[in-house]
Amino acid sequence: MGARILVVDDDPEILEAIEIILQASGYQVVTAKDGEEGLAKLKDERPDLMILDLLMPKMDGFEVCKQLKDPRMVKYANVPIIVLTAVPEKAGQRRYELETGLRMDVDDYVEKPIERSTLLERVEKLLKKAGKV
Repeated sequence: MGARILVVDDDPEILEAIEIILQASGYQVVTAKDGEEGLAKLKDERPDLMILDLLMPKMDGFEVCKQLKDPRMVKYANVPIIVLTAVPEKAGQRRYELETGLRMDVDDYVEKPIERSTLLERVEKLLKKAGKV
């Protein structure tokens, strides 16, 4: 079985579409509907990669990235993150920096609507870089 990927997005259609794309390529997929559930699944499932939406209820992707900087979360710091967003990359990074005073430490961005080939290419690249493939 392929690498385990955690997909965190509040849109059920996007979750399902990404899950289908990844499973068809041999990946194991774990899903979460918001940042709180995403952090819980990160701890429970120990994924090889996380695909994280920025704009969600309860806890958004910005807050998830902030939480991952907490020293108590250090064992999850090496999980590569692809941010999934309808927000242009520069605007998303800028908002995060302004709100937290931190640099947004993610490995890649994929803009919505998602292109299957782009998603798979980025996932594969990060998993190889992390030594998970």
